[in-house]
Amino acid sequence: MSTPSIPTPRHDVVDEYHGTSVPDPYRWLEDGSSSDTQGWVDAQNRATREVLDAIPARSAWHADLVGFMQLPVVQAVQVRGDRLILLERERGAQQARLVVRPLADPASEVTVIADPAAGTGDAAAAVDWFDTSNDGRLVAYGVSEGGTENSILHVARTDDGAALDDRIPNCRAASVAWDPDAGGFHYTRYPEGDEYHRTVHHHTLGADWHDDPVVWNDHPTPQTWPNVSASSDGNYLLVEAMVGWSRTDLHLLDRVTGRWTGIQVGIDAVTDLSFDGDRLIGTTTLDAPRGRVIAVPLDDVGDWTTLVAERDVVLDQLVPTADGFLLSTSATGIGAIERHGRDGASVSVAGVDVSTVVQLAADLDHGVELAIVTGFDAPATIHRIDGTTAREIYPDRDDDIVPELSVSHVEYPSSDGTRIGLFLIHRADVDLGPDTPTILNGYGGFAITESPIWSPTIAAWCARGGLYAIAGLRGGFEHGEEWHSAGKRANKQNVFDDFHAAADWLVGEGITTRDRLAIAGGSNGGLLMGAAITQRPDLCRAVWCAVPLLDMVRFPNFLIARLWTDEYGDPDVAEEFGWLWSYSPYHRIEEGQRYPAVLFTTAEGDTRVDPLHARKMAAALQHATAEVPGAADGPILFHQEGRAGHGVGKPVGKRADEQADVLAFFSWQLGL
Repeated sequence: MSTPSIPTPRHDVVDEYHGTSVPDPYRWLEDGSSSDTQGWVDAQNRATREVLDAIPARSAWHADLVGFMQLPVVQAVQVRGDRLILLERERGAQQARLVVRPLADPASEVTVIADPAAGTGDAAAAVDWFDTSNDGRLVAYGVSEGGTENSILHVARTDDGAALDDRIPNCRAASVAWDPDAGGFHYTRYPEGDEYHRTVHHHTLGADWHDDPVVWNDHPTPQTWPNVSASSDGNYLLVEAMVGWSRTDLHLLDRVTGRWTGIQVGIDAVTDLSFDGDRLIGTTTLDAPRGRVIAVPLDDVGDWTTLVAERDVVLDQLVPTADGFLLSTSATGIGAIERHGRDGASVSVAGVDVSTVVQLAADLDHGVELAIVTGFDAPATIHRIDGTTAREIYPDRDDDIVPELSVSHVEYPSSDGTRIGLFLIHRADVDLGPDTPTILNGYGGFAITESPIWSPTIAAWCARGGLYAIAGLRGGFEHGEEWHSAGKRANKQNVFDDFHAAADWLVGEGITTRDRLAIAGGSNGGLLMGAAITQRPDLCRAVWCAVPLLDMVRFPNFLIARLWTDEYGDPDVAEEFGWLWSYSPYHRIEEGQRYPAVLFTTAEGDTRVDPLHARKMAAALQHATAEVPGAADGPILFHQEGRAGHGVGKPVGKRADEQADVLAFFSWQLGL
């Protein structure tokens, strides 16, 4: 198969950082609005389409993926009395809708609150988040278009879906705390034209949002990320401000006296609390890297009581219930649910096996307890918890289309001997061996745990006889905050070493071979792919590098990326520049080196990771491999999607197209 070559101009651009010369020949590709860049993107997209559309298996992959993506999925739920308010994508739908359903029989009827995709030609509009008033009468929700996640806040009635006149812009991933009478709410908003300085305001329904008073803006850094919650009587307001990814500052406002009290300020610990009558209850990593459960009385916030001590599992989510609290935990990514009394005494909840607990929800006044649960072989469904059991209530599962999968969890040694977890997923009747086409996926950052989740891509790959492997690298939260810290900042190379070791282990165990191995990762996982490409070009046959971060010298200059300097380091600081410069994939490319085949994918509407990273890296790799013998068999391909973003809010059609490209690319390269 011929792979077109597109010459890309190189410019003599060199910066100085702390005495080091940093070349940047593709600086011009940073400007996504320039006609030169747009022309380059168009040419790359055409060349990539020529290659991918010529792969005979692509249409079959697309059909398989569409079949799996037709299955219904629940994304989030809240319960108010006898009603569920949920964000769900129904069977065959392109996007999720915000709806209300009866708790007793969710499938029996539906009231649609918001279906923004219905008003667009390409379904590229999405509900990003929602929060329901305590009495269940009103719901605030955010809508964005083109994958930007730059939500406009809307308010609607839940009984008939009628929208109120309130519209508030700049509410990306907003946190909302309703007043007891549902006459208004506290919420977070960004200043116009600012990616940082997220601030807490109060809005009264019907008022002009421009006049909404500022309630909290005490930012220790511009990147500080506050969330807000309120007591059921409205007398207290809690602001939980994330400062980086390993610290939460907590501020409590007594709205009767107007007095603010610091609960936890300036301490490297993540604490997440909820109101529970006369106390706050939640989890903290303070003196407990895996987490412990604490109770904090509202009248003496310095008097913390440990209800559940640190154990050998990681604490994930906690929600108060009528008689105690629900707690979700994970062991190497595998989730479980526990029911606890007010004093912390617990029992396990059955019905969650090799799964991930996506969300817990409860209505304290009516004693209703719910969980959203998913797994490698099961799209996310709502379970109702009754005593010590959890049973599915919505939607009905369609197991006929899902292949019977074998899921195992093994451990392998990294280069320094650290034991790393690895999920192995394949069709139950497949015997693994050197000929097994294998995709290895990883992330390793931001305290995110790799857990069993439903993925049409995994299901499609395994259904055709492939193996899908997912490594629980350092930098995640598989073993708590210490695991996270071992893969961030000066320790970032540990993440890359862990991933390389996973590939080496799969080959060494005779499960696959280099020529039958592909690797995949997106966002921070895209950085991981860049490091694998440049540090271990022999590692595998093919790479999918999605919405990646790759120029680690200039990354804080774009979009919201300064939020991530706590995770990676700041190139303006000499020592931290040294960490970043040592592995920055864009700067580690060697001319004349043979690299694996790479498919870069990004999107023009990505407001998290700027598409410039993928553009510059693709151009640099194409240049470096232009004269390498046989390079056409392992092409460097680039595709930039229009009207799409980092991945959130992407309609099913675009997801199926993208994943069909990826699986066709891998099957071509691996010979599946």
